[in-house]
Amino acid sequence: MAAALRRMCSGVIARSRRSVPAPLSLSQQRLSSGRGFLPRPRPLPLILLTGGGYLGYHHLKGRRQQEDGAPPPLASPAQVALYRSFPTRLLSRAWGRLNDLNLPTWLRKPIYSLYIWTFGVNMKEAAVEDLHHYRNLGEFFRRRLKPAVRPLCASSCLISPADGRILHFGRVKNSEVEQVKGVTYSLENFLGPQMGRSNSSSPSFRDGLLSSPGNELFHVVVYLAPGDYHCFHSPTDWRVELRRHFPGVLMSVNPGVARWVKELFCLNERVALTGQWQHGFFSLTAVGATNVGSIRVYFDQELHTNAPRYSKGSFVDRSYVANGNSKAAGGGEGVSLQKGEALGEFNLGSTIVLLFEAPADFSFNLQPGQLIRVGEALGLL
Repeated sequence: MAAALRRMCSGVIARSRRSVPAPLSLSQQRLSSGRGFLPRPRPLPLILLTGGGYLGYHHLKGRRQQEDGAPPPLASPAQVALYRSFPTRLLSRAWGRLNDLNLPTWLRKPIYSLYIWTFGVNMKEAAVEDLHHYRNLGEFFRRRLKPAVRPLCASSCLISPADGRILHFGRVKNSEVEQVKGVTYSLENFLGPQMGRSNSSSPSFRDGLLSSPGNELFHVVVYLAPGDYHCFHSPTDWRVELRRHFPGVLMSVNPGVARWVKELFCLNERVALTGQWQHGFFSLTAVGATNVGSIRVYFDQELHTNAPRYSKGSFVDRSYVANGNSKAAGGGEGVSLQKGEALGEFNLGSTIVLLFEAPADFSFNLQPGQLIRVGEALGLL
């Protein structure tokens, strides 16, 4: 009986083994699928995938080194070149077109609510709180605020031009400006040549900007996060004489990247407005970033940023004074702006850099990393 059972089980096992097909070879798999070769991955998604992983690795590495107390290493020229090779300008233009697509009414509240939750947007400050009012993402990003929520500090001659976070501030020394602590960029590369202002007798580019030997040059950097109010305002009463547009790359200006890429603000596309205030030289520069190819200045309709093509290292000037090199605006004596006046907007968060001349006793009333809003005091005289 036992022998019969063993013979029967052996037969079942043998039949089951014969019913399982043998694994196909690679060539048989290709033939059975009807393709002679396996499909190759497309180069652009592969570049974006590997590049994103590469940047993510360095960001994580930098954060760990900060936790250990060690300063994060600067990117090498090869690393910066790799980052600059990513099609950030193309992606930013695509993002801009996506932002301008009108959303169905039923879809607006879910999408905007997700954005509000992700970035901590305070819609109680918005002039229009109803999310169905904003036809597309662009309108939502550029939402206006209620007039009373951003009072101007009357006791300070200089106020914050934007909502954001203070990355760095202080005096400019040796014509080098700090974008974050320990990471600098060239003042001359950032602003470009100052025609009619710098002279051969000045020992440095910085000194050539100053109108009085007793004054100093100061700077402050305000970073706008994606959830912040995206318009920027005039930080003081001043007169804009020149607009200089620097086409460039659109790398992220996130504080982590600002610590990693030296002269980041000189590489990115930016719009520098320069002129005069009560103490001499004054400038406000709006720096573009990834997905922020659109920088708008309300009084200058000729400005167009993030064009498909540009010459590396070039810039385009527009003078607002009668004896300038181009068409004058604002009555021929420059464009006069009042403290707190709406000046322009980003399509998403980015960075504002102020560079200004002031008496040596000017002092900032700020802390690195602090949050600040439009209208709050930057410093005192």
